[in-house]
Amino acid sequence: MAQTYLKDGQACGEHIRFSEKIGYALGDAAAGGITWKVMSIAFPLFFTNIFGLTVADTATLMLIARLFDVVTDPLMGSLADRTQSRWGTYRPWLIFGAVPLGLVFALLLYTPELGPIGKRIWAYSLYLLMMAVYTAVNVPYGSLLGVMTSDDNAKNQFSSYRMVGAYAMGFITLLSFPYLQKMVGGSEAHQYAVLGASLGAVAALMTLACGLLTRERLKPVRAEKFSLKPFADLFRNKPWIYLTLIGICSNFFNGFRYAVAGYMLTYCLGGEVTVSGLIINYTVFMTFGEVTCMIFGGLSPKFTELAGSKKKAFMWATVICIVTSLCFFFVPMDPEYIWVMVGIVILTSIGIGFYSPLLWSMYADVADYATEKNGTSSTGLIFSSGTMSQKFGSAISGALVALLLGIAGFVSGTNADGQTVVTIAPEDMDSVKNMIWMLFSLFPAFIAGIMLLLVYIYPIKK
Repeated sequence: MAQTYLKDGQACGEHIRFSEKIGYALGDAAAGGITWKVMSIAFPLFFTNIFGLTVADTATLMLIARLFDVVTDPLMGSLADRTQSRWGTYRPWLIFGAVPLGLVFALLLYTPELGPIGKRIWAYSLYLLMMAVYTAVNVPYGSLLGVMTSDDNAKNQFSSYRMVGAYAMGFITLLSFPYLQKMVGGSEAHQYAVLGASLGAVAALMTLACGLLTRERLKPVRAEKFSLKPFADLFRNKPWIYLTLIGICSNFFNGFRYAVAGYMLTYCLGGEVTVSGLIINYTVFMTFGEVTCMIFGGLSPKFTELAGSKKKAFMWATVICIVTSLCFFFVPMDPEYIWVMVGIVILTSIGIGFYSPLLWSMYADVADYATEKNGTSSTGLIFSSGTMSQKFGSAISGALVALLLGIAGFVSGTNADGQTVVTIAPEDMDSVKNMIWMLFSLFPAFIAGIMLLLVYIYPIKK
């Protein structure tokens, strides 16, 4: 049987320093906690209510980006697998991709003074470029887990640190967002532009630190030349098929909730809710979930031990998400119940916190399975499917949110003077509110039910 990874001809299992775990966590703190978190929760509302795209343009933009990712993600995975440099196989993509990631993110949150066509061109060009840069950084980052250690327990720890880093930074980003907006002042477009530049710089520094602090101890067993065979092998790999579908569902689940949260606070609850001096806008509302995911993401390895396997732990975590999402639907649509809503978000996030680290650890299992079966490493290619499912689930859910809100009666766009216009006819207001409420509760519950079924039939039982 082929050895998955080799170091000096021997299986590798050396001690992992704490600084390296922190370094690895910084990678997803930048990608998951800053760039992707803002893109998931703020972009649908930003594009329609601040930038000035129509709901149709917003939905189309995200759908086109997904078709783009179907091509770029697997190619990036294959390219990363074949990279050879003084910095290793995957680390150079983080080191040299850090600055482009932060720069393009900043430009995407800038609203130029253009008409409808100019804004459309700007948004489409920058969004596609952002997806390409994100892929060039995040696919190698995920693949890095496969060459840092051969020990399964260590992989679970790295994966747990990754999730804690992402959720901790997500907590800081979302909680501070409304206060930073008030500090910046000016129009909302100006606020987003300044915060985009600031957060982009932080994300770039964290990504660079991740590339410099981590180590590649293991050497991938490379194919001798480029071939389409690894792509064909994927579709004969049943664990990969199931796990990719699970990943898409998990990101659909989160994507619906994050994409519609801004609309929910704005239209269902009448805007910001202030309780004892605490400003609860849509970013702060989801922050309660972030800190919960951070805590229970750190407890995920212990929860997995108690459950007996990754598969059983994932299933129990998914059940939590289904039950709590259904409960949210029956909460009155009234600001007076804000703490009930927050409580349910916290309970839902316990389930998310438990299963999120497991997903990436399971990708490492699938990569090991593929290497043993095929004789060569396709770690980057397999982990690219994880990144693709993340972007596919989040963006398609965002596109569906925009599309369904448009069907319900939500209208947005840019007028001839370049001003953003949002209108909802009085007779459509209840329809829009009900659609928003279902998109935060019933739609995610349905997706989680599908995810539970997929995890049940997932064949690897580690």
